[in-house]
Amino acid sequence: MGHSAPLTVAIIAVFLWIAVIKTGAEEDGKLLCTCENKKGICENGTCKGDYCFYTWVHGQETKGCFSAHHYREQCFTSFERFFVSCCKVNMCNTYITPPPNIDGEVTTSPPVPARPELWIAIALLILIVAVCVICMVLFLHFRRTHYKLKNSEDHDVTMLKVPHGEDPSYGVRYFDEFCTSGSGTGLPYLVQRTMARQISLVECVGKGRYGEVWRGTWMGESVAVKIFSSRDEQSWFRETEIYNTVQLRHDNILGFIASDMTSKNSSTQLWLVTHFHELGSLYDFLQYSSLEPESCLKMCLSVACGLVHLHTEIVSSQEKPAIAHRDLKSRNILVKRNGQCCIADLGLAVIHSQSNDYLDVGNNPRVGTKRYMAPEVLDETIRMDVFESYKQTDIWALGLVFWEISRRTIVNGIVEEYRPPFFDLVPSDPSFEEMKKVVCVDQQRPSLHNRLHSHPILVAIVKIMKECWFQSPSARLTALRIRKTLSKLDHDADYSIEKLKQEV
Repeated sequence: MGHSAPLTVAIIAVFLWIAVIKTGAEEDGKLLCTCENKKGICENGTCKGDYCFYTWVHGQETKGCFSAHHYREQCFTSFERFFVSCCKVNMCNTYITPPPNIDGEVTTSPPVPARPELWIAIALLILIVAVCVICMVLFLHFRRTHYKLKNSEDHDVTMLKVPHGEDPSYGVRYFDEFCTSGSGTGLPYLVQRTMARQISLVECVGKGRYGEVWRGTWMGESVAVKIFSSRDEQSWFRETEIYNTVQLRHDNILGFIASDMTSKNSSTQLWLVTHFHELGSLYDFLQYSSLEPESCLKMCLSVACGLVHLHTEIVSSQEKPAIAHRDLKSRNILVKRNGQCCIADLGLAVIHSQSNDYLDVGNNPRVGTKRYMAPEVLDETIRMDVFESYKQTDIWALGLVFWEISRRTIVNGIVEEYRPPFFDLVPSDPSFEEMKKVVCVDQQRPSLHNRLHSHPILVAIVKIMKECWFQSPSARLTALRIRKTLSKLDHDADYSIEKLKQEV
């Protein structure tokens, strides 16, 4: 035990001495190299320098070290029967030997590549940078998605759709420049604001309880600007919401362009910008125009097509809920140049989604037009919690619109003057009670002229009208059945559609 203690101390001292030598070599930035040469620079078979080397020249081996200043001439020298190898690790030249084919060939080897730790560090750095970039892209993507969702719920922000359909009054060159891909979100946000500022109001083309309708121009094209009064703000909100429904665009639904809240003459104005149809509403058109039976059929079919699209729920990746209009009348239907019609004014619409199980009736206190109200609305027996009830009231009103069109249709050279439904039974502005007595108590229906029974098209339309006016809502036709009946009639008759006759 007495002899082992000094031995242990001696071994520890040797290890400490070796560690000090290596530490000192590392601390002064120099490498410790094996040294075997006759230049007198070796100390105990080692030397310190920036590089370690091994040379073989005509059978003579040399090992040692040199400074970085002599790196190129020492490590890249090349002669026959000469070999040199340089490295940068402590004692790395101890076991270097010349290659077997050294005789007669130039075999200078390149410097030993950098340590693998360097490549690992570089790879890790690249990986960290890539992860940071991916995280930033995902962050920006989710932030943008959140911003869009927030905007869709904020009524104070312009919402805009790209017009759709073959309407000659709209040059697609303007919209193609700005359109984005996808389901139809429309023009970019900045373009929306720019467009709203560039609209010039030209003339007032209509007035009502909601406000005014103006013809405006934007980029050389005519647009309709519906300006809501402040008391009808809920209708503007609702109509904006409905028009932004995915997949709502249809040839027989008024083309929506933009909705905006602007300031004019120190007062706030609520604008709804849509396609402009110079022929005006169906109500205005029928005042001065008469129709042939074929044109009557075309008009009725187009209104039915528009109503079918509203009433139909589309279940897909981009769902469209079912929509009931609730204020269908000739004033809320516009006439297009091609003789078809499109449904407008969705301020009272009801939204229903069976797949998502919700019914949205809105919070607009305004009711529909009393003259066009169905019996169940007038006697207040309508089931407000059932969506089908609202669709059935639309069918009642659709029958009245068909009646208005058929009155202005020429059959056997006879045509009647335009009159609103129940014109001969109630005053020009009937009260709720007056309409209730006529429709619910007396169960009166609009009168039908005998001439309508002498043409096959009008006979079919009259039959549809009567089936739209059943007292029981569930007995009425659906919009889809009406469209199919009129489509078959149009196909079977194979009539050539004549131009609309206008009698100013």
